[in-house]
Amino acid sequence: MLAGSQMGERLNRSGCMRSMLLIGIVAVVVIGIAALAAYEFLTPYKGYSEDVFLELEHGTGTKQLAAALEQRGIIRSRYAFLIWRALHPGAPLQAGEYHFDKPLTPGDVFEKIRRGEIYYEELVVPEGSNIFDIAELLKQLRSVQADAFVKAARDPQLIHDLDPIAPDLEGYLFPSTYRVTRKTSGAQLCQLMTAEFRRNWAKLTGGQTGADVHKTVTLASLVEKETATPAERPLIAGVFYNRLRQNMALQCDPTVVYAALRNNRYRGTIFRSDLMSGDPYNTYIHTGLPPGPIANPGSASLKAALQPADVPYLYFVAKPGATGQHHFSTTLSEHEIAVQQFRQGR
Repeated sequence: MLAGSQMGERLNRSGCMRSMLLIGIVAVVVIGIAALAAYEFLTPYKGYSEDVFLELEHGTGTKQLAAALEQRGIIRSRYAFLIWRALHPGAPLQAGEYHFDKPLTPGDVFEKIRRGEIYYEELVVPEGSNIFDIAELLKQLRSVQADAFVKAARDPQLIHDLDPIAPDLEGYLFPSTYRVTRKTSGAQLCQLMTAEFRRNWAKLTGGQTGADVHKTVTLASLVEKETATPAERPLIAGVFYNRLRQNMALQCDPTVVYAALRNNRYRGTIFRSDLMSGDPYNTYIHTGLPPGPIANPGSASLKAALQPADVPYLYFVAKPGATGQHHFSTTLSEHEIAVQQFRQGR
């Protein structure tokens, strides 16, 4: 009897050990699965060396998207993304191009697409920028091609209803901040910028069409390039209008620079050959306004051209020192003294 009792105890102990071992194995497996799941869901991943741009088209299925994300190295496993999607069945995934440049978890990627964080760049166009300046700004971005923009800006059709004689879109590419994507074409950017000009022009004119758009914008572009001092803009506009009434050459240096830029021969400063150039934009040789704007003026310069100061001045020259201000004169003799003072100060 004793031997049989001991054997039973041994069998019970063996069964308990097997049960404990099985429980241990199951626990290890569960812990392993949990650790793997945590690793897949909570550990940011970046399986690419260069920035990735991923286009999500309308109608793309979740499985197709998950596979693309895995293939491009944005997520470690498509299944983690699919599980995350299953946990958020009602969340919309927005179409567009997405930019990935840092490690993200599947949840981070999902939220990025759910929020529609579509890739774009900001193009900041300062007042007084011309087509050439804007093209240089575009070369610093990944979006609009500079050459495509210049080609589109050479076609004045977008503005011909306002200015039938505009030679191109110069003057009507309103300085502002624009959001552009890698799909934004040069023509589309021109549409955005001319639309912004129309909005600002309507505000300035109150919707009235009495102003000569071509003359006003052209003169405003000269004002914009001559001074950055707001208080001086109406004064300079007044000087230009006075000279136009007396059929005097405007002798505006920025028009000479623009003429050189158009002919790809600007060398960073104005030479005598530039002043003697027969280019129609050279206001030292030709009286009247140039054929079109030489830059894209902001609202303040447009307002100055619409409402010039009623002054007797016919001349202006920069004051000595880097003040950014000008000395205004009514007579040539007074102007010559101011020019001499400027040269001595420089």
